[in-house]
Amino acid sequence: MPIPEDVTGEEIDKDVRQELQSLPKTLADDVAKNLVMVARLIDEDPEGAYGYSRVALRLASRVAAVREAAGFAAYANQKYSEALAEFRAARRMTGGVDLWPVMADCERGLGRPEKALDMAGAPEVHKLDKAGQVEMRLVAAGARRDMEQLDAAIVTLQSPELASNSVQPWTARLRYAYADALLAAGRDGEAREWFAKAVEADKDGSTDASDRLAEMDGVEFVDALIEVEDPDEQRDEQRDEQQDVRESDGDSLPAEDAEPRDLTTAVDEDVVVVEESDTPVDVADDADVEEAKDSEGSEGGVGREADKD
Repeated sequence: MPIPEDVTGEEIDKDVRQELQSLPKTLADDVAKNLVMVARLIDEDPEGAYGYSRVALRLASRVAAVREAAGFAAYANQKYSEALAEFRAARRMTGGVDLWPVMADCERGLGRPEKALDMAGAPEVHKLDKAGQVEMRLVAAGARRDMEQLDAAIVTLQSPELASNSVQPWTARLRYAYADALLAAGRDGEAREWFAKAVEADKDGSTDASDRLAEMDGVEFVDALIEVEDPDEQRDEQRDEQQDVRESDGDSLPAEDAEPRDLTTAVDEDVVVVEESDTPVDVADDADVEEAKDSEGSEGGVGREADKD
């Protein structure tokens, strides 16, 4: 896969660069560039990131950082079985527990929430740092919701980290998950409060808490770039369109310009002439005609005055 010219491979984390030192320099540079592309695309173009991860995996499958990157790329594309296999391989190589929460979430993705809950209670969790423990709590709450245990999910999220007023990298996501669980349980008032708290902590827009809060408040966003037309202009445009339609039908042409109606109809090159009817027509006398005209004029005048009013 093509690598943009601005990618040098030096952009990767120094720890990953150190892992790649076991490879020949040229190969290490190629792997590094592909890993940079994985990190660059994984949020906006998961499929593209997955493609670069497969290249890196083909070049250096015995490097733990490569297996980890391949796992996250597969995870971003909801390839949970493949992601879990890559994470397990990376963990065997490093012996670390950092990937334990995302491995548990892969079990959820595979439809095994019970397995995720077992992992949440495993000894490995105690070896995680604070961020990892919060992540594990989020996964466990998600597993409870998968099993339709809403109250248990809410209790799982209730923790010192949730109650703390300090803002950490995980704070917005933790508050958001708690608000969402409350809303699912029908506790709308509390949910709104925690969505608002999530907005306060979400400085980089990692959640859609602001949208959820606006939705609960019945707020609709209108694109400022969309110009609202003047009602009078809309009526003028409609009138012009109607005029165009009439002109296309020939109805609005002056009497002297309009073509006379053809009283013949062509059918298979034979002309059928419409003849005058022999049926006698009753003709009203002059008095009746004048009376009808007076009556029409009077009613029409009332109608126009009403329109003016």
